[in-house]
Amino acid sequence: MSTQQKVSFNGFLKIFPEVELPITLTDDLHHVFSKNNDPLPVAMIQAYILDDEEEQPDEFTEYIACFRFPKTDNFHAVLYWKAELLTYEYILVTYDKKGSPISKRVVAGTKAQGEMLERTVATIDEDWIIHCIRGVAPADENKAFDPSSSQSLSLEILATGEIILSD
Repeated sequence: MSTQQKVSFNGFLKIFPEVELPITLTDDLHHVFSKNNDPLPVAMIQAYILDDEEEQPDEFTEYIACFRFPKTDNFHAVLYWKAELLTYEYILVTYDKKGSPISKRVVAGTKAQGEMLERTVATIDEDWIIHCIRGVAPADENKAFDPSSSQSLSLEILATGEIILSD
């Protein structure tokens, strides 16, 4: 029997509380989700989170259910937080009504890259537009961040559930 058969997609969705948008994903918001939501069970991670190209996570990697998007008619959209060594990501995944993945995208998080720290903050609005701001700064807190080095990016979730770059 496969993992997919052992874990129902509806059971997976129920772990993700529905929230009202807009919402802003910051470095420390995962504490709220961790306090209110349990880590995702391994069977659910295997069945609905990992894709074919993704490596199996090590025993230190943690997945926390954050929330589910409201008012999606043709698809389901969930956001989870993935914590692994020196990388913390908010990942948005859309699924069709049967539980097959449509699109997947990292929308916010923090990543250590040598002496530098990359941070991305995202705001998701009511119209499923995701505004991302990314900045890179020295990991040493005593060195100032240069705001001119920030980059912005907008994503959009289409009515089909596809996540695309927006103009």
